Amino acid sequence: MKNVSFYMLSSFFLFFFGFLMILFGFYFLYNDLVYMLDWEFLSLNSMLMTLTLIFDWMSMFFCGCVFFISSMVVMYSHTYMISDVYKIRFLYLVLMFIFSMFMLIISPNMISILIGWDGLGLVSYCLVIYFQNYKSHSAGMLTILTNRIGDVAILLSIAWMMNYGSWHYFYYLGIYESWGVYLFVLLVLAGFTKSAQIPFSSWLPAAMAAPTPVSALVHSSTLVTAGVYLLIRFSDLLYMYNCTFFLIISLMTMFMSGLGANFEFDLKKIIALSTLSQLGLMMTILFLGFPYLSYFHLLTHAFFKALLFLCAGLIIHVMNDTQDIRFMGGLSYQLPVTITCFCISNLSLCGFPYLSGFYSKDLILEVMSFSGHNLFVYLIMYFSVGLTVSYSIRLIYYSMIVGTNSYCCQSYFEDSFMNFSMIFLVILSILSGSVISWLIFITPVFLMIPVIMKIMSFFVIAAGLVVGYELSVFYYGINSYYYNNYLLSSFFGSMWFMPSLSTFFLTSKSLNYSFVINKNLEVGWGELIFSKLSFIYLVILSKLSQLYYYNNLKIYMVSFFLFIFMFIMY
Repeated sequence: MKNVSFYMLSSFFLFFFGFLMILFGFYFLYNDLVYMLDWEFLSLNSMLMTLTLIFDWMSMFFCGCVFFISSMVVMYSHTYMISDVYKIRFLYLVLMFIFSMFMLIISPNMISILIGWDGLGLVSYCLVIYFQNYKSHSAGMLTILTNRIGDVAILLSIAWMMNYGSWHYFYYLGIYESWGVYLFVLLVLAGFTKSAQIPFSSWLPAAMAAPTPVSALVHSSTLVTAGVYLLIRFSDLLYMYNCTFFLIISLMTMFMSGLGANFEFDLKKIIALSTLSQLGLMMTILFLGFPYLSYFHLLTHAFFKALLFLCAGLIIHVMNDTQDIRFMGGLSYQLPVTITCFCISNLSLCGFPYLSGFYSKDLILEVMSFSGHNLFVYLIMYFSVGLTVSYSIRLIYYSMIVGTNSYCCQSYFEDSFMNFSMIFLVILSILSGSVISWLIFITPVFLMIPVIMKIMSFFVIAAGLVVGYELSVFYYGINSYYYNNYLLSSFFGSMWFMPSLSTFFLTSKSLNYSFVINKNLEVGWGELIFSKLSFIYLVILSKLSQLYYYNNLKIYMVSFFLFIFMFIMY
């Protein structure tokens, strides 16, 4: 009973604080206010070490969004983790995770950003290895080591900003000077590792080893969005430089993950790859020069992606912990509420008209058409959106339309706590897009483009529907493209071999080399000369002194005669 009350209490307080922050966000937005609280705790050679908090509409809305989703996830976890022995430890880890994200969001100072940034990395490692097995351990190591690159980039940027005299990045956003490019590159590196852009993408599907409520939190509003949020805050500095290279990388991430999701059969990995695709979209529009659009999609995406994960968690829960979508089917009969929520969140992800995803995605695509970039950027962007629809339809087809492939003798149930958290997120997934767009854009966005460009997004969605259905038909005896093009499908399905490149490829040679060095130096000559030499010397000395002690009379006599002999000779 104690654990139950802890979960429900945490959920209530998170919801309350989230509601409070949304109200503050309204107040700051309406009055155009920014509050900064500065606490100086060390002054060293005119360098001020300060802990600074910033409260403006952007940080407040994002905090409110994070806290709302966290409260629903904690309520959901109450049932999901009910049979777990260490469920209270799980709750504490999740709360630490939320606090780290909160610290990151409200910090305009590189030192206080590092507290939240490192906290996210460490706690995410603890959560990924929560189910203690070999696979979780490997996934956790890949996650934390990749994120360490970003942490080092933040540390280096802190060191670099000592040249400027303060770590408040707000002071330097409008300064263009020759050395600023280093800060720019370090920040983009940090953002890319946290948001899993190419070539750091392999950790994001691996982090699926964590419990599903954690995945819902990590892949919607925390951890992966930290990099995007940091770059949105630094956007004024980014636009001083040419971002075309990073724009292409973001586009490629979006394209690669969309392709990979169409060749994947693990339910959670498909949703993880869809998160990667949306992160690529946010980064692309950010590097195109529209930070507010990126922020808008960040918020709308958080709600429907959290909902998608919660629905997937319940499906996995009742499917005897099976994540393979080929074993599912006909779930709409057993889990009607869950599948309804699942379909709504999927449609929102596709950009179905008048759901939240539509408002941000359609606006992003139309604004991108205005940006004046080349045909490559234009086509890849639309093609990636089509791939999003394709894997979403494939997911719905396998879970609902296919006849029941599920294991027999299952206990299908829908818990009221789980359903409540899902239904709340469904409401947000439907309404948040329109409400946020009315709030954060001062005037209604009105774009005039030719008819063919206007209906291009609808055409791409329709094409995605057809392709998704065609990719879904998969049963015995069919002449399947998976089998016919096995090399190609394995290439696409393994994220262009990126997990292998970032694990075995990097480590195998270096591990072999370190083994040889260790064998020859550390436990070979090095041990003999450096470690054992003093020991051998001491052993000889001790044996000599022992000889003195045991044979004292003989030695004294010999030494006496030697002394007399030397005296006579002298």
